[in-house]
Amino acid sequence: MAATPAPPAAPPKPTWDPRKPDQPFPWLRPTIRIRLTLLYGGMFLIAGILLLSIIYLLAAQALRTGNEPLFKIVQFQGLKITSNNCPGISSLNSSGDLSLAEFNDAINACMDHERKAALDNLLSRSLLALLGLAVIAFAFGYAMAGRVLSPLGRITRTARAVAGSDLSRRIELDGPDDELKELADTFDEMLERLQRAFTAQQRFVGNASHELRTPLAINRTLLEVHLSDPGAPVELQQLGKTLLATNERSEQLVEGLLLLARSENQIVERKPVDLAEVAEQAVDQVRAEADAKGVTIRGEHRPAVIQGNGVLLERIALNLVQNAVRYNVPEGGWVEVATEVRHGQAVLVVTNTGPVVPAYEIDNLFEPFRRLRTERTGSDKGVGLGLSIVRSVARAHGGHIAAEPREGGGLVMRVTFPV
Repeated sequence: MAATPAPPAAPPKPTWDPRKPDQPFPWLRPTIRIRLTLLYGGMFLIAGILLLSIIYLLAAQALRTGNEPLFKIVQFQGLKITSNNCPGISSLNSSGDLSLAEFNDAINACMDHERKAALDNLLSRSLLALLGLAVIAFAFGYAMAGRVLSPLGRITRTARAVAGSDLSRRIELDGPDDELKELADTFDEMLERLQRAFTAQQRFVGNASHELRTPLAINRTLLEVHLSDPGAPVELQQLGKTLLATNERSEQLVEGLLLLARSENQIVERKPVDLAEVAEQAVDQVRAEADAKGVTIRGEHRPAVIQGNGVLLERIALNLVQNAVRYNVPEGGWVEVATEVRHGQAVLVVTNTGPVVPAYEIDNLFEPFRRLRTERTGSDKGVGLGLSIVRSVARAHGGHIAAEPREGGGLVMRVTFPV
């Protein structure tokens, strides 16, 4: 008999979490305010450079009006000249053999030097003034961009509050009837429609819960009363047990669907909940079933307090532990339940022995009514909503669940929550 090929190994877990982008320098994030500041400051800087160039060219042209010298000395008998800016001209006097033309050329060269020095001084001072004004322009542009974009900040804060299912929040932006106010009014109208739809959904879930549970409860009561009659025929009792099992499965399905519908939304009312206590409660509820199947439950429950709904968090632990017990090996199986705080997050880990699970089938486990293979379709193992509920409740608490195959068979379920 040919050996069964080993399932492919699990792919390495990604080190980058798209929900938490890596931003080592958050102040360098290219926000609209930063971009508007760069735009305003850049436009001022370009305009200043152009204006400075024009002024420099006009000043140079004004100082160099023609190639003719400004004046000529026609007689310099006994003339003496001194200059601090042109020390060489102090040696020029009328006592030497210097001709009149050479004397005028020296004077013009000194004046050209002074013109060039004046232009250089104008350029350096203008550049310093432009740099100072550019700093002021960037600061002024940053302040003005913040003032213009302040309504967007208000819209963002309201959107974040709404993300927590607080649909009663409204922006109610005041001010001129511009594009930002139109955006805020449109957002308020959308929130109004969403609140009405969400209220209608809650009302429907409540009505459906009552309408679906009542007939199932009546059927269960009738069947139990009938089965309690010792004089009922064996065939009728067998049929009653079958119908009772079917009715119980329908009740589980309805409860799972209703819980899945409720857990799709963010949790509004949060209270401190210790995952260690939640795990202990789940283990106590599954202990009898584990003993009946010969599965050992172990683990270390360290305190891990988070903000959330205790009932829904207990459902997470209960579903994971129940799955770990039910989908285990026939003999010598075990389940390990551990809670702790690691790297600033509360972690619930449920590990179990069991059949080998291929890595490519992991994602299918979290889909409603999706089973791994035929051995997971037994009516005594649930209705196929357990892990879907776990994922929905974890997301509603801002958490994340990940599963990976365990070496030798079974799964490692890891649920993380922000502390």
